[in-house]
Amino acid sequence: MRRVRVYCDTSVFGGFHDEEFAEATRRFFDEVQHGRYVILISPTTLDELSRAPRKTQSVLQSVADENIEELELTAEVTRLAQAYLAAGVLGKASRGDAAHVAAASVAGADLILSWNFRHIVNYERIQKFNAVNLMNGYRALDIRSPQEIGYESENDKEV
Repeated sequence: MRRVRVYCDTSVFGGFHDEEFAEATRRFFDEVQHGRYVILISPTTLDELSRAPRKTQSVLQSVADENIEELELTAEVTRLAQAYLAAGVLGKASRGDAAHVAAASVAGADLILSWNFRHIVNYERIQKFNAVNLMNGYRALDIRSPQEIGYESENDKEV
């Protein structure tokens, strides 16, 4: 079975210890540990995590290596992030968010997960990210919060 490749921005790791987001975030990481998802992380994520509290850093450290795919910050990623800024999808102060979406797009992620409702998980911005992607030869993205993705429960399994 092909595992779903999910790009996680830094907010997903932070959500593990946030009262409002912990339940859905922990459910997602449990599914990662069971092999349903592969987490894609970029140098932007690693840089942001290096400045986060230790408990947030420990979330990534607890994920088995076979469930993580590290992406590179390439010129292609930088160009696409710049295209988002040039198109006004995000302001210059949100370069990191543009880099997250660009890294996921270039890597061909199946899904982006984020708790950042202002700059990433935002209907109008998603439409704009996708317009820029299509104009630059990338496919449209599926961007969600961890709360929005489905999880198979014991009651859903056929006997």
